[in-house]
Amino acid sequence: MAFASFKQVLTDGLKNGYAVGQFNVNNLEFLQAIMETAEEERSPVILGISEGAMKYMNIEYTVAMAKAAAEKASVPVILHLDHGSSYEVVLKCIRAGFSSIMIDASHYPLEENIAKTKQVVDACHAIGIEVEGELGRIGGVEDDIAVDDRDATLARPDEAVRLVKETGIDALAPAIGSAHGMYKGNPELDFERLQTIRDLTGVPLVLHGGSGIPDEDIRKAISLGVSKINVNTENQVAFTAKVRELLEKDAKLYDPRKYLGPAREAIKATVREKIRLFGSNNRA
Repeated sequence: MAFASFKQVLTDGLKNGYAVGQFNVNNLEFLQAIMETAEEERSPVILGISEGAMKYMNIEYTVAMAKAAAEKASVPVILHLDHGSSYEVVLKCIRAGFSSIMIDASHYPLEENIAKTKQVVDACHAIGIEVEGELGRIGGVEDDIAVDDRDATLARPDEAVRLVKETGIDALAPAIGSAHGMYKGNPELDFERLQTIRDLTGVPLVLHGGSGIPDEDIRKAISLGVSKINVNTENQVAFTAKVRELLEKDAKLYDPRKYLGPAREAIKATVREKIRLFGSNNRA
């Protein structure tokens, strides 16, 4: 089937109390694992492609693989640019065949974030492509942020309202305390802030840095309007651990299919766990 509507899939999650996983694709095995599990679990799925992964795999190969997967699939599939850094990158992805876009202008001052995001929304909406925007700074695992500084990095509800209304984005990723990568300690998510942003904006919300957040926090975030959750690091860790285990176990192993196949199964286990946690199983 053709790629599904990003907005429709997320809106259904918002209305019915579940979230759809964005699982990042880093190579063919990741794509196979994500798609096989989504089919088995009868779950809609978002294939996230970062600019780094696009460079590694080649954008044409990436889109061709995703299109082949979607055509074969019986569940909704979305091909989503993850953290698009510029209007030029967005146009490149649109031309290549991406079905939805995330523009990340969150590191700019609010007025500039609005202007850059609106430019992308205007171009995308004109051809039926939906857009995710971001507000506040979602840190990385190495960031050393003091408590007083932390609040300054989080999304302000009043600014969230402006970003949504003035740009027309279809989904919003507000910084509420999550981080990219694995957490050194327990993440502290600002649920009160999340609820306020939900109540004021009414759009589907996105939780970045979904790897390593406790299950109870994931469930609470979903209950407060999060209908898309990004997962990448946990799949990478599971994949690499299996490859390392098999190569260390047998120094004579040289056929990549003998270790990439089991590594693919390791990803499937993680994706299955997340799909069930997010509640998107049996929604397709």
